[in-house]
Amino acid sequence: MMRPTQSEPVCPVQAQAAVEELSDSPVKDQKAFRQTKGHDACSIPCDITVKLLRDEKHSICGELQQSLLAFGRSTRKLIRDVIEEQQRGLDVLSGQVSELMSKVQMLSSEVQRSNAEMYSIKPVQSHGRDCSDIKESLMSVVPKIPSGIYIIHPEETDSSFEVFCEMDYMEGGWTVMQRRTDGLNDFKRSWADYLDGFGNLAGEHWLGLKKVFHIVNQKDARFQLHIALVSNNDVTSYASYDDFRLDNETQFFRIHLGRYAGSAGDAFRGYEQEQNQNTAPFSASDVDNDGCNPSCSFANRTVESCSILHNHTGWWFNQCGLANLNGSPEDGEQNQGKRTRILWDTWRQSGVPYAIKSVTMKIRRLLLFKVNPFKS
Repeated sequence: MMRPTQSEPVCPVQAQAAVEELSDSPVKDQKAFRQTKGHDACSIPCDITVKLLRDEKHSICGELQQSLLAFGRSTRKLIRDVIEEQQRGLDVLSGQVSELMSKVQMLSSEVQRSNAEMYSIKPVQSHGRDCSDIKESLMSVVPKIPSGIYIIHPEETDSSFEVFCEMDYMEGGWTVMQRRTDGLNDFKRSWADYLDGFGNLAGEHWLGLKKVFHIVNQKDARFQLHIALVSNNDVTSYASYDDFRLDNETQFFRIHLGRYAGSAGDAFRGYEQEQNQNTAPFSASDVDNDGCNPSCSFANRTVESCSILHNHTGWWFNQCGLANLNGSPEDGEQNQGKRTRILWDTWRQSGVPYAIKSVTMKIRRLLLFKVNPFKS
């Protein structure tokens, strides 16, 4: 028997394909087909096939890399588009917020203007020395005297000035010396501002220490001080003093108060002697008369200036005390633990001081009855 000659290497995949094809042919042709077909199938060497497969793999890898690069670019573009869209949304929202704030400011101004228009826009010409005197002068000729801005001329003064007169509160005749209602006026002021006065007479204002001094120190006159308080939950209360006067500027307008009456407690005098603010001089952040020299202890703290402790507002401080109706509430959230609000500490509910949203300090002339020495 002749031994077959050595032939070229046969690729396993191609040989298998040839075998499968031969299995379908007649038995008599299998030998001839094996000699011819098998030789043709292995005509491509295995190393070339491997190279082709390697090239195909490199091609697929290259296409995959290109696909990944394209995907990365599209992803970055998508993220950039999303960020730009969010930024546009934020810009629109910011614009809406700015527009809303402008409308709020316009509305606040309109409310303040409307409040002023509720009363006399043009001051009524002088009818007396103060609002009590005006009431007495007009009540016989005017059925109902309106509240509003009037011009008064206290005795022994060189000039007239405007005041707001409340004519419909507790029989009228009240001269308003201070009012806090809506927070539109800042009470963090210097001594000069508290001396001359500031604000809108028809709204929030401080009349001025010099003007109040001229009113309450008129000859043969005595004035009552009335303090009306309203809490954040609309509870009302008051404190009244039957004799109120101020010393002159050289004494820094030292306050003098008579007997107390009311429902809010006597915060001016407090509970202990060191809390008593009666007879205290007026202080501001730049004129310190509070008795803390060089410092004092208040609420377990060392205090050098009660005005600064009370948010740079002016008041009759005596080692700080329990009352400050000029206290500034705007910074309350930023100064936790500090007493920077409108303060009347003796007005409490369940042991906690009321949060005060509005207050009015007003003065009215008291009738003086002269005693006849010849009458028994």
